[in-house]
Amino acid sequence: MRKNIKLSAGIAATAALALGLTACGTSSDPSSAKDAAGSADKPLVVAASPTPHADILDFVKDELAAKEGLKLEVKEFTDYVLPNTATESGQVDANFFQHKPYLDDFNKKNNTHVVPVVNVHLEPLGLYSKKVTSVKDIKAGQTVAVPNDTTNEGRALHLLADNGLITLKAGVGTDAKLSDITDKKGLEFKELEAATVPRALNDVDAAVINGNYAIEAKLSPAKDALVLEKAEGNPYANFLAVKAGNENDARVQKLVKLLNSPEVKKYIEDTYKGSVVPAFGAPAK
Repeated sequence: MRKNIKLSAGIAATAALALGLTACGTSSDPSSAKDAAGSADKPLVVAASPTPHADILDFVKDELAAKEGLKLEVKEFTDYVLPNTATESGQVDANFFQHKPYLDDFNKKNNTHVVPVVNVHLEPLGLYSKKVTSVKDIKAGQTVAVPNDTTNEGRALHLLADNGLITLKAGVGTDAKLSDITDKKGLEFKELEAATVPRALNDVDAAVINGNYAIEAKLSPAKDALVLEKAEGNPYANFLAVKAGNENDARVQKLVKLLNSPEVKKYIEDTYKGSVVPAFGAPAK
């Protein structure tokens, strides 16, 4: 059974203090590596977004982990900050919720040392609407909601640009922001925390929603999105991550093997039917 984590202000403050202390140390602290090596019999605690990340981990826990001698504990977080700070501070052993551009930006801004271990899946970002049925119906004067965190906003803007709704500055990368739009084509934009964008769908004309939050909101990316990101060559695969120095923890390596197993591939394909797709193969580095 999952644990839905809601940290109190006191616990959050403790996490912040722990983060501040650990951020001052090196990312390859020998004592940390020793502790990790000595914890082979302890449960591996993994922070995860509820869907599909925790669902995939729960499948591994219930169906596969025992065969590998892995004790797995899944803790759910509903935001994009605490999983990384909890991994940095040692409150959890690993996390599973993010892609590389987001992690790179987070580490840079927060002086954290979280690193990817293995790719698992891709959740195509999509444009959704309850007011129009085609991207061609989105006109000047209408409002589009986008995630407000750096990498997902850039990702959203590129999706809009690729589908002719806006024009971006030439050469702008994954960190594109509203000021990089050279032609809004009369559209208005509403920046919201990624997790809250689905709830705003009734109040805007269209919204760019992360795949996991779309699924949680009972939307089917494969069926309901006006447009979806292309999977081929997509840099936004979601991966298992740990604090630097803990990559070779025996428990982590067992989970790596299971997350890239044929059983997990089949589970993802059968459960999400194209809304989430396996991203096995190339390393997440």
